[in-house]
Amino acid sequence: MSNFKLVGICGSLRKESFNKIILNTVNELLSKGIDFEVLNLASIPLYNQDLEINLPEAVLIFKKKIKEADAILIATPEYNRSIPGVLKNAIDWASRPYGNNSFDDKPVATIGATGGGVVGTSAAQYHLRQIFSFLNAHPLEKPQVFITNATNKIKDSVFVDEETRKLIKDLLEKLVIWAGRLNPKINN
Repeated sequence: MSNFKLVGICGSLRKESFNKIILNTVNELLSKGIDFEVLNLASIPLYNQDLEINLPEAVLIFKKKIKEADAILIATPEYNRSIPGVLKNAIDWASRPYGNNSFDDKPVATIGATGGGVVGTSAAQYHLRQIFSFLNAHPLEKPQVFITNATNKIKDSVFVDEETRKLIKDLLEKLVIWAGRLNPKINN
C-alpha cells in the first residue's frame, strides 16, 4: 500500500504566520509512512462562477491535491471571529462547480494559533466545522487545539513548547485514526 497522504492548508498568506509554523511543526512530528504536502493559496484567484467553465490552473491543481489526499489539516488564524477570506475563497473553489466537490467525504481536522490568549481561534475553527459539514466532509471533533500565546512557544519557525508539540502530535494521530475509520482501505 502507498503512504498515507496528508494535505495541509494554511489560512494565512503571511510569511511568518503562526499557522504556517504549525504546519512546519507538523512536518517534524509526522509518523513514518505519512506523506505531507502544504498547499499554497497565494496563486488561487478570487472565486468567480464565470470561470467554472474553464477552471484556472491553480484551482485545478488545488482540487486535484485535495481529492488525492487521505485527510486534510487546516491551520488557520481567526479574523473578525471567522475564517480568513483567502481560506474561504479556496474552499469555495475546491467545492465547485456543483457536483465536483473536492472535499466530499474527506476527513478534515482544524487547528489554529494566535499571539493572544483566551479562546485562540475557536470561532474560526467552529465556522470551518459548519462549512465542512455542509460540504459532506467529516470534521474531526476531538481533540480541539487552540494554541494561544504562540509568540513565546516558537523558535526557528517551529513550535518548541513541549505541551504544544504534544497537542499537535495527538491531533495528527487522531486524524489518521479518523481517516482509517472513514476509509478502511487506508489501514490495509
